[in-house]
Amino acid sequence: MTAERIERDRSRQGNRDRDDEAGEVVPFRGATPAPADEPGEVEQAVPVLDGELIEEPQPVDTAEQAPARLRAKRVERRPVLPTWMHSTDEAKEVARWAAGHAGHVLAYHLVRVPLYAAKLVAWSPVGLVKILVAGGRWVFDTESHQVRLDAVRRSDADTYMRLDRQHGEHVKHRAIVAALVVALVTVGGVLVVLLGPGWVTALMTAGTVTALGVLGAPKDRPVTGHAVVVERYERLTSEQVERALSSLGIAAMTAKGARITFPAPIQRHGPGWRAEVDLPYGVTASDVIERRDRLSAGLRRPLGAVWPEPVAEQHAGRLVIWCGDQDMAKAKPTPWPLLKTGKPHSVFAALPFGTDQRGRAVGVDLMYSNVLIGALPGAGKTFALRVLVLGAAFDPLCELRIFELKGSGDLDPLEAVAHHFGSGADDETAAECVASMREVYAELETRARTLKRLAKAGRAPENKVTPRLAAEVPELRPLLFVVDECQELFAHPVYGKDAATLATAIIKRGRALGIMLALATQRPDKDSLPTSISANVGIRYCLRVAGQLENDMILGTSAYRNGIRATMLRPSDKGVGWLVGASDEPQIARGYYVDGEDTKRAVQVARLLREQAGTLTGAAVGEERHVVNVLDDVRAVFGDEPKLWTTTVLERLAQLRPEVYTGWTAEQLAAALRPFGVRPTQVWATSDDGTGSNRKGYALDALTSGEQG
Repeated sequence: MTAERIERDRSRQGNRDRDDEAGEVVPFRGATPAPADEPGEVEQAVPVLDGELIEEPQPVDTAEQAPARLRAKRVERRPVLPTWMHSTDEAKEVARWAAGHAGHVLAYHLVRVPLYAAKLVAWSPVGLVKILVAGGRWVFDTESHQVRLDAVRRSDADTYMRLDRQHGEHVKHRAIVAALVVALVTVGGVLVVLLGPGWVTALMTAGTVTALGVLGAPKDRPVTGHAVVVERYERLTSEQVERALSSLGIAAMTAKGARITFPAPIQRHGPGWRAEVDLPYGVTASDVIERRDRLSAGLRRPLGAVWPEPVAEQHAGRLVIWCGDQDMAKAKPTPWPLLKTGKPHSVFAALPFGTDQRGRAVGVDLMYSNVLIGALPGAGKTFALRVLVLGAAFDPLCELRIFELKGSGDLDPLEAVAHHFGSGADDETAAECVASMREVYAELETRARTLKRLAKAGRAPENKVTPRLAAEVPELRPLLFVVDECQELFAHPVYGKDAATLATAIIKRGRALGIMLALATQRPDKDSLPTSISANVGIRYCLRVAGQLENDMILGTSAYRNGIRATMLRPSDKGVGWLVGASDEPQIARGYYVDGEDTKRAVQVARLLREQAGTLTGAAVGEERHVVNVLDDVRAVFGDEPKLWTTTVLERLAQLRPEVYTGWTAEQLAAALRPFGVRPTQVWATSDDGTGSNRKGYALDALTSGEQG
């Protein structure tokens, strides 16, 4: 303990000595000085400091405090396995490509074996002459001729005599070696011919002719050709990418000090090549995407084979360029998988929708979501919608209500599996669509009450429709409401406003209740597609459109600015579009091509599945549908009475149209009248026996004006 104290004292003394050497210690006056008249206290004279307080500048980039091994762990790591090995479909595609490559090369050369044999025979004498000439030059030491000639020119007799003597020795020794080699080859060949089996002689002859033919063939005309048709385009290289990016006309791309770097090596990715690029500072992925045509020209590849994409999880300057082996629009369409299997497919699972530019399957989770599809006429909008509806038709529990407001008959085959169906550009079809939409709106209330009751019983813990509930409770089966050419509905002078109100409510409230809405339009603007609808749709698919406004109306605000641009698609890119909301990142997708004949076959399978499940209803079984206006019917049952209770209204409605209103509840009636701005209130009325009371009901004035007073 004493030794330790001595050591600490020495340490303190050393520190004080160093402080004394560093400078003078100046005492400062305390906050409250001691009185001068106290004994033993003498006020010290304190020097006054005059100056400016200067803060020492601190470095902006501080030194890294973490050890090097920890810093290394924070660096973004490249995947251990190539990207294509993370997906079974991509691994199969790469294996298929490699097998096709090897098979093509093998077949290419096998077919040309007779031609190769003829060439080898023709060039073998030339090869023999080349061997003899080369052997003679080696034996006679011709390579030393120039050296000896230089000695003669210099008149250097001693050097010449020494070189000539070495030359003679070389020729003598090499002649002996050459004679032995020729003798051994000749004797060996004769022995093989005389004593060996015939196949050995043939093999030796073929080998000799092959070797001589390959040696005799000119370098610019080799014996074998090149299987040049294996890949349509050459391998993508970093030099090609840098050259193409530098040719886009972006000033920051070619500025002094600008660098294009590659975070990962260019590699095979599906039926093409994938390059991940960090653009120079100040250049964004959107800058490149909007110049896709120039990028394609710089890469010397078709426009339909070049697909630049942003990398949202990284910075705005990270770009992925995928170059396909062929134009996406010219690739062979992939068959619709569900038509091949012919088995039921639940809408609670992802519906097969199409493929991306790499040939990978793209699915759409239709349940708990809504869909909006937009495009210019002829771009493939209805085909894309039809794929989704056919997928839902393969779920026998999913009720379909389909309205095609163009009148072209593109969706007519689906009437065989639809509960409600309408086709036409007339007012009657629009009225049927709105009436069906009102029924769905009223069903929101019914489903919400059912779910609430089941949740209290412990059967719906998530308060939403699940596969189990859909199978056990008929009232909660999935329902898909489809409107093709929805601009004809929302811009209708009579039904447009009501349709927009109903559709908005269904989109907002229907997800958890098992009700889905799918809309398709060729005129995406604020009048034909209300923003209350476009802003709340979860899944969006935009094929070719004309401008930024249409692009953002379908894909969402700022989609164009973020590089998600359907304006870059060409007229030949039919069925190709940007799909947003189906996965974490926007993606290019080409919908499965289901033509008219395939549609009919798919509907036959879907109808058979529904017949087996006993879920064919409505239009599918030929039921006549009566389109009614609830507000008009309620007004009709009032007669001259100013006020009626809800129970009285329901009784009279059931008498007026028993096929429509029988079994209706007060909640259903309230939901049906709510889009008209009419709500039940307390009204005074009398019963048939003259007894009056105050109950829930409606006033005729409110029904006439459309507002509840």
